Amino acid sequence: MSEEVLVNVEHLLKTYGPLRAVDDLSFQVRRGEVVGLLGVNGAGKSTLMKVLTCYLVADGGTASVCGKSIDDDPVAVRRHIGYLPENAPLYTEMLVRDFLRFVASIRGLKGAKQKERIDWAVKACGLEPKYMATIRTLSRGYRQRVGIAQAVLHDPDLLILDEPTSGLDPIQIIEIRRLIMEIGRTKTVFFSTHIMQEVEAVCSRALIVAKGRLVADGSPTDLRARAAEKGRLVARLRGVHGGDVEPALKEMEGLDRFEVRARPDRGFTECELHVAANGHQPRVERVNQAGERFFALAKAKGWTVLELHSEGVSLEDAFLKASGIKPAETPAAAPDETPAAPAPQGGNA
Repeated sequence: MSEEVLVNVEHLLKTYGPLRAVDDLSFQVRRGEVVGLLGVNGAGKSTLMKVLTCYLVADGGTASVCGKSIDDDPVAVRRHIGYLPENAPLYTEMLVRDFLRFVASIRGLKGAKQKERIDWAVKACGLEPKYMATIRTLSRGYRQRVGIAQAVLHDPDLLILDEPTSGLDPIQIIEIRRLIMEIGRTKTVFFSTHIMQEVEAVCSRALIVAKGRLVADGSPTDLRARAAEKGRLVARLRGVHGGDVEPALKEMEGLDRFEVRARPDRGFTECELHVAANGHQPRVERVNQAGERFFALAKAKGWTVLELHSEGVSLEDAFLKASGIKPAETPAAAPDETPAAPAPQGGNA
């Protein structure tokens, strides 16, 4: 992967009255990366993308795409970007063919070059079966494909997608993810989502934002590793009452905390053991030692152990930790990130 910096964001700020939708954000995206922007609803994802695409003007800081400033040369920035908002800006009365020709002409593509790029986009996005269909007759999945096709027509350096799988059924989600991965082989892709599996499946890197601020940055593997300060063991015991287990676990060395749940419907009692941190001792060693202690305790107490396994930290765990959300919490529904605005015309970035 080239080390060329494609996107450079420095102390970016966007406010709506007292609300800081984007709050002092700084990061870089290098050529060839597929970057997922993670955050709960209202975290600032869509606002950030609208600022980067010059749809909105920042209130502070700056950003550049391919060396072009969003403040000084927004038209040049748009030439380097392909953009698909969350709701694809399509003219539903048009045929797919005519819509793509219209967008290509806006992008300055003519003659043989226009045909070449439309043919490539139609094939890349799997639109051959619907090329002569009216857009209003298409499923949401195919509309998203048309939206991505219009975004890549002019061969942009950067593709920005705002929640491209939102509202799709499971099959459509898989198809759009495959399409993003395929496009990501030759393009830099920056897309927002709140679906952890999407980042795991598609991204080489993830940025996590919360309340407009960048709270974590790294590959999915790196983010999980950073969140794994403590290990976790899950044990299932048969014929044991939870009230008998808890006093014994309180005396067990090496635990930070534990939870005991009776599962009479499943015929066992489940224990979730959170292993305490211990200086620089590797997590794997601490978890293994805790497992040995638990087996010794179970043998001494005469418990029947049906299962004992360690659980790693998932990307969801890392996301919740970075965002400051406790697992039991459900984030309150946030208002729309941006005020109502006219829909962008004809697929313009």
